[in-house]
Amino acid sequence: MKHKASPLGQLSDIDLRLLRVFKSVVEAGGLSAAELELNIGRSTISRHLKDLEIRLGMNLAKRGRGGFALTDEGASIYRATLNLLGSIESFRNDVNDIQQSLTGKLSIALFDKTAGNPACHIDKAIARYVELAPEVSLELHVEPINVIEKGVMEGRFQLGVIPAHRESSSLNYLSLFDEQMYLYCGKNHPLFDQDDTVIRNSEVLQYPYAGLGYHSPNMEVGQRLSMQRSATAYDQEAIVHLVLSNCYLGYLPEHYAAPWVERGEMRAIACDEFQYLCQFLAISRISPKPSRILLGFIECLAAEHKSD
Repeated sequence: MKHKASPLGQLSDIDLRLLRVFKSVVEAGGLSAAELELNIGRSTISRHLKDLEIRLGMNLAKRGRGGFALTDEGASIYRATLNLLGSIESFRNDVNDIQQSLTGKLSIALFDKTAGNPACHIDKAIARYVELAPEVSLELHVEPINVIEKGVMEGRFQLGVIPAHRESSSLNYLSLFDEQMYLYCGKNHPLFDQDDTVIRNSEVLQYPYAGLGYHSPNMEVGQRLSMQRSATAYDQEAIVHLVLSNCYLGYLPEHYAAPWVERGEMRAIACDEFQYLCQFLAISRISPKPSRILLGFIECLAAEHKSD
């Protein structure tokens, strides 16, 4: 049933609470999954969503036996909600800056599978930061590069850690660490038992290749080498599955592929042409100027990675 639309007047505290409930339900994937996060019952969550739909004059989601799914209007309201709540958090951080207090929330987005890299010291930076600002609430996300960049630019994330691939004039960049990337094949792949010294580049290019489906160093290298992407993945774990199928070649970080290499389930094709070094950067918005709680975390990241 379509709700009658009416102009949205002044937002109240109740409206903000309903929008926060809506955000939690979307990110949990449904009403039942959101119960634990919100610590309220499903019937109450359902009533809050209905109240929000009446308030906005539109249907936000389909819910029933078929599961929970946003309508087109609901997806637009979700994006607007993220922007609104991000602006409120920025305002809170600005006030804290004025009051000279390190309190509030710091939202950080990381590219996947960085924790196993021995050159990555994000964990040490977090420990240093918690000692510096124990009252700041940390919120960590793991997202693809494009989502991280967009989220930082829109203010949903205050800081992101991504592989270097292109620069934006609206972002600050801080070099952190490097990651060695090799092209891998599974144990039953035709290249597995061949010596690297006899593998020709033209032979490698004959085989199906699995690459990431968004702009990244992975995509740039694949295009530069004219590798024909036959399967598309959206994180490193998906590439592992494709490589282990023995049907595809795929780039993986050396540290991440190590367990499968040690078990003899895959190997790196160590030809110079098919490897690259990926630099990781911390990114943050140039404008508005970073809050004190963000600057504090950036300083901790720089201190823990300066020797690398």
